[in-house]
Amino acid sequence: MIRKQALRLLLATALAMPTGALAVEHYLIDTPKMHAFITFKVQHLGFSWLLGRFNRFSGSFDYDPDNPANNRVEVVIDTASLDTNHAERDKHLRDERFFHVEKYPEARFISTRWEDLGNGRARLAGNLTLHGMTKEVVIDVNQVGAGKDPWGGFRRGFEGRTTLHLSDWNFAKAAMLGPAAENIELYLSIEGIRQ
Repeated sequence: MIRKQALRLLLATALAMPTGALAVEHYLIDTPKMHAFITFKVQHLGFSWLLGRFNRFSGSFDYDPDNPANNRVEVVIDTASLDTNHAERDKHLRDERFFHVEKYPEARFISTRWEDLGNGRARLAGNLTLHGMTKEVVIDVNQVGAGKDPWGGFRRGFEGRTTLHLSDWNFAKAAMLGPAAENIELYLSIEGIRQ
């Protein structure tokens, strides 16, 4: 009898909750197994493209298929993990002329708005803290896919693109890279494991 009453109470509570609250899925970004990437490319003196990535970052996201306004993303990047496949260049990029990783060891993105555009596309806005400054950035998002994985879990993946402008982030020596280097194109490939 007590068990039936408890079951009725649980069912009534669940039915009383807003359906959107039940649909929110929480994901941890799969950085330990390297199923997520933050990469960038920037022109070198207008002659070629320099490509790089950040090797260490972590984060999570909430996804609500029924109410996209509930979607949230937070990512923390270890700026010292910057890697352009050239040790001497990376050393310069990490010093006080550019990323100044000793003073600013982290970059952080916290989302503020998710605009659903349909067909798996969205526009994600948020505050990016980089080089001691916080500014809003907007990322064009595309959902790559979602479903069960071979290990009994459930995964969801997105890709995103945005462009940052060096002059917005107070990089003192950015001018030495030439005017073509003003724009840094970011590409993100994010795969999360549902918790």
